[in-house]
Amino acid sequence: MRILVTGGAGFIGSNFLTRYVLRHPEHDFINVDKLTYAANPHSLTKVALKPNYTFVHADIVDAERIDAIFEEYRPDAVVHFAAESHVDRSILDPRDFLRTNVEGTFNLLQACRRIWKRDEGFFHHVSTDEVYGSLGAEGLFTEDSPYDPSSPYSACKAASDHLVRAWHRTYGLPVKITNCSNNYGPRQFPEKLIPLMITRCLEGRPLPIYGNGTNVRDWLYVDDHSDAIWAVMERGRVGETYNIGGNSEQRNIDVVERVCELVAREAGIPESQLTSLITYVPDRPGHDARYAVDASKLRDECGWEPTETFTTGLEKTVRWYLGNQEWVNQVTTGEYREWVSRRYPEAAKTV
Repeated sequence: MRILVTGGAGFIGSNFLTRYVLRHPEHDFINVDKLTYAANPHSLTKVALKPNYTFVHADIVDAERIDAIFEEYRPDAVVHFAAESHVDRSILDPRDFLRTNVEGTFNLLQACRRIWKRDEGFFHHVSTDEVYGSLGAEGLFTEDSPYDPSSPYSACKAASDHLVRAWHRTYGLPVKITNCSNNYGPRQFPEKLIPLMITRCLEGRPLPIYGNGTNVRDWLYVDDHSDAIWAVMERGRVGETYNIGGNSEQRNIDVVERVCELVAREAGIPESQLTSLITYVPDRPGHDARYAVDASKLRDECGWEPTETFTTGLEKTVRWYLGNQEWVNQVTTGEYREWVSRRYPEAAKTV
């Protein structure tokens, strides 16, 4: 089988490819990636020279280029990771989010229609629990939860979800959709909460937390997410949506304090020195209060459950960042530091 993966040099895509290129030499994997700021080809070192792996540098917004790639490689399946994914960036400048997440998804769906006969192949769309909006103190998102996106990012992902379902219902395109909770783990670009806190702890810089830090997220270790996607590819039903969660609800402030504790322990830094860096900043516009995911459908139909607890996953993550500072230095460029300074002006002088 030829599997075309979009965004495979990004955090989740590179994890997925590294795991499954090695596990399944009988399948060919074609990685199509634009290589934006959040992508890192070094994350694919283990598979870069494997005979069943091919990298193609391309932007999914370029419809002609995508059509040519599909004609050349004739994939049997598509796994669509490629997306602009950082909420803060979407608030500051939503245009790229609209183009990549909506127009790019449209281009891929159309390319699939052109090369596949009816009911041939399948398109796996990787999405987010943020499309559902915000929960109160109780309850879980299910696959039947109504869509209520709050940010430009989540609105774009909601739109792409609707496009995928429409192409299934209107054109008979075989599709599967997964909506996951917050991912974390090694090699995540340090604009997201956990790697941002780890790197800033090591630099002795302020640890910015929105509002009062009580917003709740469910945390999913990246290896578990990759394995869930493969389980849906193999055993999930066409036309269905599956939620993926880590059973690990945490308040943001508790996550940051736990990161401080682990970095202090692993790096030999006094914990009080790190917790003193916690800096509360004005809350993000439209900041959802709580996400929590019911992944029982995925468990019951595909036999998947997370293998990492938040404790074990976070320990692995902190140790990886502490042991791979060269990787961190490569991705935290001057452009990145400038962006962090603009986004967190309260900490600008220390970025």
